[in-house]
Amino acid sequence: MDAAVQEAKLLRQVNALIVAHLRDQNLTQAASAVAAATMTPLAQPDDSIPTNQLLRLVAKGLAVEREESGRGGGAFDSATAAGYSGVLSPLGTNAVDFSVQDVKDSSKSFPRHEARHVSDHKNVVRCAKFSPDGKYFASGSGDTSIKFFEVAKIKQMMLGDSKDGPVRPVIRTFYDHMQPINDLDFHPESPILISAAKDNTIRFFDFSKTVARKAFRVIQDTHNVRSVCFHPCGDYLLAGTDHPVAHLYDINTFTCYLSANSHDSSAAINQVRYSSTGSLYVTASKDGSLRIWDGISAECVRPIIGAHASAEVTSAIFTKDERYVLSCGKDSCIKLWEVGSGRLVKQYVGATHRQFRCQAVFNQTEEFVLSTDEQNSEIVVWDGLTAENVARLPSGHTGAPRWLAHSPVEPAFVTCGNDRSVRFWKQTV
Repeated sequence: MDAAVQEAKLLRQVNALIVAHLRDQNLTQAASAVAAATMTPLAQPDDSIPTNQLLRLVAKGLAVEREESGRGGGAFDSATAAGYSGVLSPLGTNAVDFSVQDVKDSSKSFPRHEARHVSDHKNVVRCAKFSPDGKYFASGSGDTSIKFFEVAKIKQMMLGDSKDGPVRPVIRTFYDHMQPINDLDFHPESPILISAAKDNTIRFFDFSKTVARKAFRVIQDTHNVRSVCFHPCGDYLLAGTDHPVAHLYDINTFTCYLSANSHDSSAAINQVRYSSTGSLYVTASKDGSLRIWDGISAECVRPIIGAHASAEVTSAIFTKDERYVLSCGKDSCIKLWEVGSGRLVKQYVGATHRQFRCQAVFNQTEEFVLSTDEQNSEIVVWDGLTAENVARLPSGHTGAPRWLAHSPVEPAFVTCGNDRSVRFWKQTV
């Protein structure tokens, strides 16, 4: 079984044990709070968890750890030997605590950034995506092409210190779709880029092969594919389409799975994104609603109907610790939601986006929220914790910028525009 799926199941078991332990200790209020925050049933069916089970397991674990330490090993060696390996970074590492209430006058200053025009498509640039290691990014256009960039070459071009003539940051261009590109994603481990398009297909490109210009695999869907996202284990992908239920594909067999629980949705899905462990995923719908789904059972566990009233929800992403979802809508609002309760925690206002399918994103540390302003052709930045607008940067695009993607590893981002251009931004020293 995939390590990410194992980890998700283990997290659920741990949460159930904690809730049961608190309940057994007559700490009802605490048990209810943990159950709500982690979406764990307060009462397990048929009392499936024995009394004091958590204490017994902890005692056994400590005994094994002492035994392993005596032999020069460690508790994690046993887990690895049993087939479980921690392929994912610890949850909540350096996570911003968005539940903090007293944040008045504590907004951070957004560092200065410089921007550079790096390429043009032949039509509107509709999306962009960074690779997980931040070394590459790709842009998708209405001209059906995908341009593939190397970040190191862009930085070299911005420094102007090339001794071998002009630097070409576009290292590859892929041509294989018949209709405009809607979304892109990178495989978490392999050199594979996938694209979703209006031609009802998801295409796989191997960017390790310098001569490859066409897809080596194609998934033919039945609907316009608006959004794609790899599961963190890399063996599955989710597709958000004009169909109201996300399509789950096994990328080895191309088998498609649909949740039996549509939760009364009849609207197309603008964006679908997994959480960092794959234990949850979120769908952003054209009917103005968000829905959070169990990543294993595909059950809708937290519907947020009318999250942006009747305006389309154009994007939705999880925080790294999976406790919150950041959504963006055509009501010109960006909102932060608590996953466990569905409660609206913060609103980030001051950017107009009513026409295009734009998105709101965090920077790599989640200290700032970034999005685009169609009306003023600006990049708008908020302090993530205080929700205060801390910067408005002229986008440099002629007309409206329509997409923004941030690097997962450094202070750098990409903007795309109706002017067919791609611009790269990086923090100045």
